[in-house]
Amino acid sequence: MKITFNSPVILGFSFLCVVVFVLTQYLNTGMNWFTLPASFDFSNWTYYPRLFTYVLGHANADHLIGNLSFILLLGPIIEEKYGAKHIMIMLFTTALVTAVFHILFFKNGLVGASGIVFCFIVLVSLVNFKNNELPLTFILVAIIFIGKELIYLFSDDNISQFAHIIGGCIGAFFGFKLKSKGRSSKTSSGRDILKGLK
Repeated sequence: MKITFNSPVILGFSFLCVVVFVLTQYLNTGMNWFTLPASFDFSNWTYYPRLFTYVLGHANADHLIGNLSFILLLGPIIEEKYGAKHIMIMLFTTALVTAVFHILFFKNGLVGASGIVFCFIVLVSLVNFKNNELPLTFILVAIIFIGKELIYLFSDDNISQFAHIIGGCIGAFFGFKLKSKGRSSKTSSGRDILKGLK
């Protein structure tokens, strides 16, 4: 029996989160690079990478472990189903769209991969989705997870429920759009992937 690198994108992403956590929390290095600022300066180029890199940063160990628990549990299932290229597009899309909406509607900073977690939670409920069929698991997940975030949307608890909701919506979008894609997507070109999302 040997250990296999079964989910390259998910394992790579998780490893980066751990490295960033060690650098920022224990070595006090560069936390600004892994936080979406409360006030976005469009004239400063250093702010733009943070539209993506904030998902690698985490506020504390509980925040990191909580997110990685879901990502490592659900991510490999999604990567196996849709392929590495698709899941990379999902990660970048979720990070960017969540960041843009957060900048437009909120005036506080954002850090962590919680939006990606909710994207995966919703997406994994749709892995067996077929035309003209709506999985009951998807309905229940939407009610339980997204419904809870809607209830606490404006709570003053330092948790971005809005990011969770956006992540869940993106997961649903990919789940419905990629319903006909399977294991063969691993060999698809980037052009084919983007074409399939149209």
